Amino acid sequence: MAKVRGAVVVDTEACKGCSVCVVSCPKNVLQLNKQVNSRGYNYSYMANADECIGCGNCGLVCPDSVITVYRAKE
Repeated sequence: MAKVRGAVVVDTEACKGCSVCVVSCPKNVLQLNKQVNSRGYNYSYMANADECIGCGNCGLVCPDSVITVYRAKE
């Protein structure tokens, strides 16, 4: 069985740091950044990129639809 690897792309300028995506991630891939965007929000980012399985939970629960999830088989 091929291993599925995922990647999460967050529109950092549109992210308002609600952390719903952080809580929904089963592999604890996402975290809120200590830096802020131009609007003053701590945006989410892939802190543990190697653990991402591309499940898409983060993209589904994002209230502003600023997350895109990519999947690739290895």
